[in-house]
Amino acid sequence: MFKVVNWMIVSRSQLLIDLLDCRWPQEFLVKLAKASPATMGTLLSSQQISLVVFDLATIDLQQAYQLQKLIEREYYAVKTVFLNFPKQVDAKFLVHPATTAGVFYSDADLAEVSSGFNEILKGRSIIPSDLHKSLMSEDVDDESEHLTIREREVLQALLTGSTNLDIANQLFVSESTIKTHLYRAFRKIGVSSRGQAIAWAQTHMHEVRV
Repeated sequence: MFKVVNWMIVSRSQLLIDLLDCRWPQEFLVKLAKASPATMGTLLSSQQISLVVFDLATIDLQQAYQLQKLIEREYYAVKTVFLNFPKQVDAKFLVHPATTAGVFYSDADLAEVSSGFNEILKGRSIIPSDLHKSLMSEDVDDESEHLTIREREVLQALLTGSTNLDIANQLFVSESTIKTHLYRAFRKIGVSSRGQAIAWAQTHMHEVRV
């Protein structure tokens, strides 16, 4: 007897959801659940989902990162795929080797996406060669060696979910001082947002203790 495979699409585009709901159940023999970023967690806890597809054209990268971390932390058997992955923005922090099954750039057409999903169904990972090469060639010695002790402390505090004011209170300095430390740290490690800094710190500062 054929076992129904459950996928989920997380998007704010009803047009995309309707399009995929017309194609994918027949094309891939799957049942497609629809979710917004706000409802994804609830649906994951109530349904046996094996693959979550994020539409990055309608979801903020930092929000997608948080949702991806939720899956890594609580639903380790679930794989993720990113549609409309940006080429012009550094979003490599979203890609996790243990959970990311596929990445499709925003210029990928439906035929390319369909072909890729057929490979994903066979257990293969579909990641563009240039992105894969970039991920493999990242310098793991990285810039953490050039961070000051205070910059390390501030980055470490980000991992606990602390706000700038929280960190300032913890370290007995002003909030503007914390912003300065973050700005300098962001430049040194090559990130441009708090979400990217958190992702970088989780990868490269897991042995640092404040």
